[in-house]
Formats: sequence, structure tokens, C-alpha cells
Amino acid sequence: MQRVRSRAGGSAGGPLAYVRNGDRIRLSVSRRELALLVADEDLQKRATETPIERPTAERGYRKLFLQTVTQADEGVDFDFLRAASLQTDKVPKPD
Repeated sequence: MQRVRSRAGGSAGGPLAYVRNGDRIRLSVSRRELALLVADEDLQKRATETPIERPTAERGYRKLFLQTVTQADEGVDFDFLRAASLQTDKVPKPD
């Protein structure tokens, strides 16, 4: 069983990249956890058979998406659409 952390998603080469039709996934809202119920050995075999290539784009919507869409733990939205108070990197630090 793999606990899936949103920063280790499919394009990042995490366990979500190797999910196949029919795999069992357990969602626990109370624990804020998504678990892929596949043996570690099977995931390792899938990773060897299908290496992940990071998506790229020269221009257009795909490039905008790849550069600005946030991960699941941050709401899966364009980062520039977040309220200024939620953008921790742009909030002034107290003196």
C-alpha cells in the first residue's frame, strides 16, 4: 500500500503515475489521506516498465498550465488566481 502525497503526483513520478484501471484506492477524508492499495513490488515493476517523462511545452495553454497550476494540497488552481492573503511567498514578513 502506498500513501499518496499530493506533491508526489503523476507528473512528478510519484505513485499516482502508475495507477492502472482496476487498482483499488482508499480515500479517508478525516485523515486527509489517499492510499493506493497496490503492493510496493508491483509499483516498482510498473516504474521500471514505464519511466515517467516530465511534460514540457514551448508555449500556449499547456505551458501556462504546467507552470502555474498548483498541486492538490493547494487547490489545483492557477496560482495567480489565489487571494493575495493565501500567497505565502508574497505576504510581507513581520519585522
